Amino acid sequence: MQNRWIELLLLCVCLLRFSSLVSTLDQSREFSQAKNFEGSSDLVDLQYHMGPVLASPINLYIIWYGHWSQYQQATIRDFIYSLSSPSSSASYPSVADWWRTVRLYTDQTGSNITGNFVLSGEFYDFKYSHGGYLSRLDIQSVIKNSVTASDPHALPLNPHNGLYLVLTSTDVQVQDFCRAVCGFHYFTFPTIVGVTVPYAWVGHSGTQCPGICAYPFAWPKNSGRPPPTTNGGHDIMKPPNGDVGVDGMISVIAHELAEVSSNPLVNAWYAGDDPTAPTEIADLCVGVYGSGGGGGYVGVVNKDSWGSGYNLNGVKGRKYLVQWVWNPVRRRCYGPNALD
Repeated sequence: MQNRWIELLLLCVCLLRFSSLVSTLDQSREFSQAKNFEGSSDLVDLQYHMGPVLASPINLYIIWYGHWSQYQQATIRDFIYSLSSPSSSASYPSVADWWRTVRLYTDQTGSNITGNFVLSGEFYDFKYSHGGYLSRLDIQSVIKNSVTASDPHALPLNPHNGLYLVLTSTDVQVQDFCRAVCGFHYFTFPTIVGVTVPYAWVGHSGTQCPGICAYPFAWPKNSGRPPPTTNGGHDIMKPPNGDVGVDGMISVIAHELAEVSSNPLVNAWYAGDDPTAPTEIADLCVGVYGSGGGGGYVGVVNKDSWGSGYNLNGVKGRKYLVQWVWNPVRRRCYGPNALD
């Protein structure tokens, strides 16, 4: 869960290294002495608390709240498609390869987290059904509206293997957004939605806090650097799909999907003694995207011919920059683009 996202990221920002933010994998020798910098097994007490994980194939439902361009929607859809795409659809390291680390987590029956995502429906809440400011609890009301609206595109209410992803556009303010969270996941209350079903929310930070929720594609607000421009001139790293806010959202969406799958009812995989503020499998690796990452340095990642940074390949030739997650076998942060 991203309740600690801002705190961890601000700590990283204070220790920013402003050189060598991207590199190609042929620079592996430079990092040969720092391959295991990404996290420490001695400091992490990630435990299983006997709750369920999302082991069945997931029917994912997206709720587009506010105004979105078709290009923004296509970029995010392609990422969802990439999660369970066959190896022939994207070259290594792929988004599906990244998800294989998440799949290492099991429930008490030994069943692994699923590798099967199906985008089963989309609802367009372009009329801002609950206004331009949403509380955390309002997110559940947005979900209820999407399944009860008198609209031919209303979503089904699926308590069996449904997962609802609420995405708010750049003009929508959400409680704690940019201040304490970039996204979060939880489960719905039957008193609001009618059933208990896992969900996640992620906001578009493009005009609100790109230096926090879209880092490393924009400078942090207090860095002394100018804000990002539309042509990428002031960005730390060029976004691989040309949209600072959406490219930043991709990593947050991945973060939340990993955690809602491994801790859907907040009683499965997490570290710490307080289930109301758990440290989950992606929280442990915030800001780490490649080997050597940590302390504000993203790690070794690739650059495309336009100079955009990425570490994963997706369907249709897409490229994405996605943070790593905690690997329970290696006991450290890990991604398929690792040098070891």
